[in-house]
Amino acid sequence: MNAEAKCVPALALVWVKSSYSGAEGGQCVEVAACPGRVHVRDSKDTTRAALTVQPTAWTAFVEFAAL
Repeated sequence: MNAEAKCVPALALVWVKSSYSGAEGGQCVEVAACPGRVHVRDSKDTTRAALTVQPTAWTAFVEFAAL
């Protein structure tokens, strides 16, 4: 079984928004992680398809963004 097959269905993903995001909305993303994949979506339009990346790519992005 590959990593993608182990991931829960899209409707069951647990989406998390950054603690830096305010309650007033704005430009935010939400992230849901599962084995072998990280899903990223626009918090203002959750009906659009999520971007799916490898965990190593997400880690590299987060490290770069923290600089």
